[in-house]
Amino acid sequence: MTDQTSTRPTGESADETNWPLMRSERSWSQIEIFVVLLVAAAATWCYIIGEYVGYYLNFKMGFAAMTAGSMIGMLLVTLAVIPAAGRYGIDSIVSTRPQFGSRGWIIPVFLQYTSIIGWNCLLLIFFGKTAVQLLLTLGLISEASGGIVQIISALLACALVFGVLLTGKTGLERISNVLFFFIVGVGAWMTWLLVSTKTGEITAAVPAYASGSLRWDYITGIEIAIVSLLSWWPYVGAMVRVAPDARTSVKPAMLGMGLPVPLLSVIGLAAILALGISDPSQWMVELGGSFYGSIALVFVLAANLGTAIAGVYATSVGLRSVPAFQRLPWTATLLLALVPVAVITIFLPDLFFNNFGTFVAFIGVFFAPMCGIQIVDYLILRNQRLNLRALYDPSPDAAYYYWGGFNPAGVAGMIAGFVTYIYLLNPISYVSRSPYEYLTASLPAAVLGGLAFWVVTVAVVRPSGRGEYR
Repeated sequence: MTDQTSTRPTGESADETNWPLMRSERSWSQIEIFVVLLVAAAATWCYIIGEYVGYYLNFKMGFAAMTAGSMIGMLLVTLAVIPAAGRYGIDSIVSTRPQFGSRGWIIPVFLQYTSIIGWNCLLLIFFGKTAVQLLLTLGLISEASGGIVQIISALLACALVFGVLLTGKTGLERISNVLFFFIVGVGAWMTWLLVSTKTGEITAAVPAYASGSLRWDYITGIEIAIVSLLSWWPYVGAMVRVAPDARTSVKPAMLGMGLPVPLLSVIGLAAILALGISDPSQWMVELGGSFYGSIALVFVLAANLGTAIAGVYATSVGLRSVPAFQRLPWTATLLLALVPVAVITIFLPDLFFNNFGTFVAFIGVFFAPMCGIQIVDYLILRNQRLNLRALYDPSPDAAYYYWGGFNPAGVAGMIAGFVTYIYLLNPISYVSRSPYEYLTASLPAAVLGGLAFWVVTVAVVRPSGRGEYR
């Protein structure tokens, strides 16, 4: 460990690199981990998740489906990432090197980078829209200036994220502590206000896209929640590695990331059923008046900012796995994570915003088999043991070099999971094939991805002596 940490860029703290954190650097308690993860989970996408579930299910069944799917999805992510990240102090990307190889890490890096950029684009587009609505409510701008104000607000959010993360995990921890009680309190108040004032409309609402098969609709609600929670895979490792061990992080992950999503998604679910729109920036002023509506809009701004900070931090740590970026200053790495978000938010906001459902479905296509592969490899084949030094050794003689730096088992597992998901559910049209209506698409993709990984490892990789399997 001493040899590795000595190669960190001068002037940067350990948490600004992807090197493993030493025990003395892993200081977050269970409560601190819980606060950071909850603030990261509480964002505008919860309303959109609720909206999409509300297209297929009524309020009661929608909430049940979201709760079940969220906990299932979070369990997959927890089993895949936290045992290795918590034990060795590594992030999500480094934890995949035994499964994909010392060069094959490019696969998870690409998936992490694109998925978090996608989520952050969504958050900052919402941030800009909400800022416009808040200023309109306060009478500070006119409708005509809304477009330019939205762009300026999004750029301001990018600048705030950049400023907070200049101090690495310290900035993330501080902003999470500030936002925690505000997000929890106002989120609960928004849910109560909507449900209590629109009870009749919510109860009488008919889901717009209900298929006629309650089983299919319910499974689709679960599937939407599962893939939404699978998107936490790129985030979790960067945060739980700061805890002293894996056990410290399991409960905060399940309760701080898994449970808040369905609880906040209820807002979007109830709103789409009662009002036909899930975005609180468009209905809170009507229900709560200018004063309370303004408070709710500030809540949306704060929640999105907190999650965007967590996402950019996780992306920046993950990018340090790319050799060309390892020696860059921390500020330059932050810009690599933020600039694409700013570009899309300014020039392509509607194109991205209107294709959210497809974006979420493709998360399941890739992250479901990723989780299955990691669970099988670390918990079953390796008995929870890794060669820490080999994780950072790119030489051809290294334990995780395999063939040309790629592990064929990892590639085979991803292909098997991808094909399984696409066969069961078209992520663009949502046309499905049996037995999707019983199993979802994500769970079979995770299982068959893990199974394919196990078969190739046992039949090819382990007999070759590669991968340091015992």
